[in-house]
Amino acid sequence: MKKLLLLMTAVALPLAIQAQSVTNPTVDTEMVERIKEEGLQRSQVMEYAFWLTDVYGPRLTNSPQLDRATDYVMQTMTSLGMANVSRHEWGPFGNGWELKRFALHANTPYAYFPVIGYPKAWSPGFRRAQRGDVVILKGNNLEELQAYKGQLAGKFILIEEPVKAEPSWEPIGRRLTADRLLQLANAGGALAPTQFGGQPNAAALARAQAAYERAQFLTQERPAAILDQSYRGWGGQVAVSGATLPADPSVPWNERPRVYSPGAPTPLTQISLAREHYGRMYRLVERGIPVTLELDYQAEFHTRRPNSFNVIAEIPGTDPALKDEVVMLGAHLDSWHTGTGATDNASGSIVMMEAMRILKALGVQPRRTIRLALWSGEEQGLLGAFAYAGDRFGRNEGGQVVPGPDFEKFSAYYNIDNGTGQIRGIYLQQNEQLRTLFRTWLSPFREWEATTVSYSNTGGTDHQAFDRLGLPAFQFIQDPVEYSTFTHHSNMDTYERLLPQDLQRTAIIVATFVYHTAMLDERLPRK
Repeated sequence: MKKLLLLMTAVALPLAIQAQSVTNPTVDTEMVERIKEEGLQRSQVMEYAFWLTDVYGPRLTNSPQLDRATDYVMQTMTSLGMANVSRHEWGPFGNGWELKRFALHANTPYAYFPVIGYPKAWSPGFRRAQRGDVVILKGNNLEELQAYKGQLAGKFILIEEPVKAEPSWEPIGRRLTADRLLQLANAGGALAPTQFGGQPNAAALARAQAAYERAQFLTQERPAAILDQSYRGWGGQVAVSGATLPADPSVPWNERPRVYSPGAPTPLTQISLAREHYGRMYRLVERGIPVTLELDYQAEFHTRRPNSFNVIAEIPGTDPALKDEVVMLGAHLDSWHTGTGATDNASGSIVMMEAMRILKALGVQPRRTIRLALWSGEEQGLLGAFAYAGDRFGRNEGGQVVPGPDFEKFSAYYNIDNGTGQIRGIYLQQNEQLRTLFRTWLSPFREWEATTVSYSNTGGTDHQAFDRLGLPAFQFIQDPVEYSTFTHHSNMDTYERLLPQDLQRTAIIVATFVYHTAMLDERLPRK
């Protein structure tokens, strides 16, 4: 009898909110309370986290681990009863890459020490261990580099001065303060458009040319590996992304080959080290004390296919007049390769999977179709999301939107990609028409201090693929926690850095936004 009553309630739910509109927003308080109860009492966020990090992490685009993670998501969504679970193929992307083995050992006449480091993605490995001396490269132009000609083959090259160490006075983790949230809430006025590919000044061009000439020189000299230091952090943190090819500044950025592109030249082996270990080696060599490194490094390139895949799953709409319209929620499933991609961005994928699970568990009957999308290729430039948006909704050609087949069927897209931190509000992307609506939908979460609505336009992640078409697409405001200071793109981005309560609350808030959007009388207004 209890099961029958719950089913009757679920079927009746759409009638309770059909009168809601953008200009006259309300909150389905009964549904919000049910979402909260399901999301707090029966949460699966850490179960999903285990599989996407400990088991299937890291998840570099076109790697076997991303393929396995894709399979896991599809199997999970299917088992929950989602419809139209599928892969969206896009491309070409290029080669996959997988780290198979890595160990780096340092010896001096006085001491041995193991070195903390990670090869940059798409760096080639070696069939057997490499042994060679460490050399500091100080040439800034071709004339100065000639002093090293014929002397670098098989050597390990330090290419920059150590970062100066200072005490860490600021905490690694933090929440957004009331003052910062007030600043976000008070943000107003149109922001200046982001400029891409602007004209660099003469000094920048000179630096780019010098870097290109140095890279070409090193390519010809064939050292064992190029060593630099983590671009952020201390205490053994190594923040790293992908290997690079010599970048000719006379060639436009978007026309240069990428290291993963089919047929691209093989880069030199490039390794980033913990700042403490890089600095120690640099100081020893600078003082004339020799350092010899032994590198045991194997990597596998996967060239079986150039294309990649996004993951799609749906809860179909039920209103005959609106079921072909879509409300999307998404995050990127791919990661970099040093940690297990926990906060960037298994956390976002976990939250969106959980939001779908909650809605399905409650038997919601949305008027519009709710569509989950987990993207690949985000770390290389939002590639998967842009490909999907281009296939379905349209393209931006020189500032002019060319609508796609489903352009008029799009209602909204919601994204999570700023770590494990709880939602504290949402960015309007300069769409002032939605302020009252979003404030209303956030009102049930005052006790979680998640009520800030900011006019600001935020970027750097997959919602931009839709926002660029003038479609309503949003990133939530999240507590930073340790994201930009500790975990982002680093070896510390692991399961342990995830906060279960934050993920649960974020999934609940996302589920309510998706549900209310799917039940509106009209689509969200466009900019």
